[in-house]
Amino acid sequence: MKMRVINFVKRAAAVLLFAPALTLAADVSVNLDKAPVSTEPAALQHGAKLFVNYCLNCHGASYVRYNQLENIGLSEQMIRDNLLFTGEKVGDLMKISMSRADGTTWFGAAPPDLSVIARSRASGDGSGADWLYTYLRQFYRDPERPTGWNNVIFENVGMPHVLWELQGEQVAKVSDDGHGGKHVELTLAKPGKLSVEEYDKAVADLVSFLVWMGEPVAEKRKAIGTVVLIFLAGFFVLAYALKKNYWKDIH
Repeated sequence: MKMRVINFVKRAAAVLLFAPALTLAADVSVNLDKAPVSTEPAALQHGAKLFVNYCLNCHGASYVRYNQLENIGLSEQMIRDNLLFTGEKVGDLMKISMSRADGTTWFGAAPPDLSVIARSRASGDGSGADWLYTYLRQFYRDPERPTGWNNVIFENVGMPHVLWELQGEQVAKVSDDGHGGKHVELTLAKPGKLSVEEYDKAVADLVSFLVWMGEPVAEKRKAIGTVVLIFLAGFFVLAYALKKNYWKDIH
């Protein structure tokens, strides 16, 4: 009985905690864009570069080791010279020095670990990759926010737009969507270092890397699965031929 009460209190607390966020999300009409996820080594290497330079300051990837980047075509020396910013050895985990307490103090909430972020953000509206791809392209200037930034699909987010130098600065125009909610239209007020197409490609590469981090052995698993299915298909043919030969003289 005591455990039931405790579980009920936990569920009630979770509902109260996330209810404001769900309400905010319901007020804004947003369609997720399809993420052009790639498994090409060049795209994953570019995504790794963006992740280490722009994300790894605040977000860790504590389930991934630097030497696993060799699976996307990087040599140990390349990792050591260009990507080993938060570790001493290529076998170290991709952790950060910022504590959760400091993250909560500085941003209002501790930045999440990004090891499996592409999986955890999956929903009925689209995959986690779609959410991340849309999210990273939907930041806009908001002087009322402490960081000076807001996001269309994550209203009042505590994270600043770390890629703003690449994308530039967007401004938002809010209107009624005709269904009791609001529609936010973004326009590029100040261009960044990249064109719109180049920035979208950069975000796609970063998201591809985040997807890869969620399961670094995915391609190997698929290859093994294909071999297993081929083996089972061949074994079925042999087993069926043996069965027919065994039963041919039995009436």
